Amino acid sequence: MRVLVTGAAGRLGSAVLAELAEHQVTALVARDPGPIAAERVVVGDARDPAAVRAALEGADAVVHTAALASPEVAAPEVVFAANTQATFVVLNEAGGQGVRRAVIAGSLSITGLPFARSRPSPAYLPLDVHAPPLIEDPYALSKQVDEATAAMMGRRHGMTVATLRFPFLGDRARLAARAAMLAGNPAAGAADLWSYLDLRDAARACLLGLTAPLEGTPAFYLAAPETLMSTPTRELIATYHPGVPCRAELPGRTVAIDLEPARRVLGFTAEELLP
Repeated sequence: MRVLVTGAAGRLGSAVLAELAEHQVTALVARDPGPIAAERVVVGDARDPAAVRAALEGADAVVHTAALASPEVAAPEVVFAANTQATFVVLNEAGGQGVRRAVIAGSLSITGLPFARSRPSPAYLPLDVHAPPLIEDPYALSKQVDEATAAMMGRRHGMTVATLRFPFLGDRARLAARAAMLAGNPAAGAADLWSYLDLRDAARACLLGLTAPLEGTPAFYLAAPETLMSTPTRELIATYHPGVPCRAELPGRTVAIDLEPARRVLGFTAEELLP
């Protein structure tokens, strides 16, 4: 494949470049990162149609990871506008140039849970794509709009666009640090259900999103099958999400997220697991 990766110098983008090492890859980066594992590098803003058009030259697939990754990194209007504009421009330019396959980096934050000031609980568990969002922040709202944009571009251009709703991502050191923090403060993980995914698995999921036999613009939750906690999941839910109905047994440390669609449709199961 000839693939454009946006945000290619970021945490997820870099992992995607490594995963796509056997393919012809163009990296779109906001600033010169120095040496990078891509055949071609275009320095430009993912919100700029001219930069995106230049980066798309020859591409037949796109992995879009460029985004402001938190509502706390910039003013609310900047986070929302930057993320939604970048997704709109990248998918619209890709569709206009004949690209018919794309993956966009979504987030578990689309639930509204991770950054909500009111600390809401989900309507039910395990979490699935039908759960009603409880959005209170501009980052979560931008992710909701990104998925609506993907659906629109699918209809407009006949594109297949897979949205991968990622949990907390990291390499082994970052995940181990997260696990150690949560061991001392389990409440800090309640909003994302103590979930995680290794960056190598996240990158592999992006490749599957480009190659699996998909139709339309589906969204998938992805996570490791067990939480970062040693405490049983049902005990954590009873403590931090009391009264929330559980629609599955969730034995042991089973993560309270429905991973079956990703297994069945993408063929994805996490392989890089913490003890």
